Amino acid sequence: MQRPLVGISMGDPLGIGPEVVVKALAHASLRASARFVVYGDNELMLAAAEKARVHPTWFRVSIDHARDASMVLGDFTVIDYAIAGALGSERAPSRAGGVSSKSFVEDAIQDALRAPNDPRRIDALVTAPISKESWVLAGFRWPGHTELLAARTRSKRQAMAFVSPRLKVVLATTHVPLMEIRNMLTIGRVHEPIALGHEFCQQLGIARPKIAVCGLNPHAGENGLFGDEEIRVIKPAIDMARATGIDVHGPFPGDTIFIAAAAGNWDLVVAMYHDQGLIPVKLLGWDKAVNVTLGLPIVRTSPDHGTAFDIAGKSQASEGSMRAAIDLAVLLATQQLASAAALLAAPLPSTSAK
Repeated sequence: MQRPLVGISMGDPLGIGPEVVVKALAHASLRASARFVVYGDNELMLAAAEKARVHPTWFRVSIDHARDASMVLGDFTVIDYAIAGALGSERAPSRAGGVSSKSFVEDAIQDALRAPNDPRRIDALVTAPISKESWVLAGFRWPGHTELLAARTRSKRQAMAFVSPRLKVVLATTHVPLMEIRNMLTIGRVHEPIALGHEFCQQLGIARPKIAVCGLNPHAGENGLFGDEEIRVIKPAIDMARATGIDVHGPFPGDTIFIAAAAGNWDLVVAMYHDQGLIPVKLLGWDKAVNVTLGLPIVRTSPDHGTAFDIAGKSQASEGSMRAAIDLAVLLATQQLASAAALLAAPLPSTSAK
C-alpha cells in the first residue's frame, strides 16, 4: 500500500511553526512513514534548517506553479508562497502573519477534500500553530482551526480532542469566554464529545473504552448545592450515551478525575471547558500532546502549543509535539487508506439469475 501523503500548514510564519516542522521532519523514521507536503515559505524553512543544523532535503514548488502531480512527486515538498520578505522582523501578532497562515491552511483544506484519485489530494492535515490575534488583525473572525475546519468540511458534529501518553481528553466547549459556558451547555453538546470520543478511542484500538465525564461546578455541583448543570444537562447526556452501549460514567469533580485517568483507570475524559481539560494534558505531556479534531471527514491533527513568538527564530522550540502530531496523522491516515483498499478488494455480492 502506498504511504499516505500528509499535508502540513506552516502556521503563523513569525512563530515557531517553520522550525518545529523542519526539526520534526529531520527524523528519518518519520520521513520513512509517509510523504509530506508543507504549505508555507521556503526561505523561512531554509533559515530554520540552518539554525537547527538540519540539511534541507525537500523539493521546492512555487505556489504559482501549475498545481499538478509534479508538486508532490518527491517524499518531501514545500509549496512556497514566498511571503518572507513582506513579514518584517518583529516576532509578534501581525496582519501579514494572519493573511499568510490563513492562506496556508485554506489551501491545505481544499487539497484534503479532493477526490481520492486527485493527484493533489492529501490524506491527512497537520496544522502548525496560528495566532488568533493575527487572524483578527487580518480581518478573519474564526476562533481557531477547529471552527474553520468544521465550516469548510460542513461537519455537523465536531469536537476538540487531545492525546498524550497519559491522558486522552475531549472538550464539550472550546474557544469561548468562561462566563458564557454555562449558557452554552446542552444535553446534546455534552453527548456529542462522549460519542465522538468513544469512536475515536476505538480507532486507536480500544475496543470498549471507559469514559469519565467532568462536572462543570466545584465538586461536580454536590447534588445541586453549587449549581445544577450536572443534574439538568450533564447526567442526562451520560444516560443517553449509556443507552447506546457506551461505557461512560460521571459527572465527576474536575479536580480529581484526572488523577485516576492519568493512572490508567479511564481511557478518556470529557471536560466541560478548555482549561479544565488542557491544564492536566499540558502539565503531564507538554511536548508529546496532540490536538485532534473529531467528527471531520478528513484527518486533522496539530501540536498542542501556540506560536511562542518570544522564542521564535531562535531554534529553541522543541519539535516533540509536532512530531507526535505527525505520527498520529500518519497512523490515522494509514488506517483510512487500508480500510478503503479493503473495501475495494472485497468481492461484490453475487446475484442469482431469475
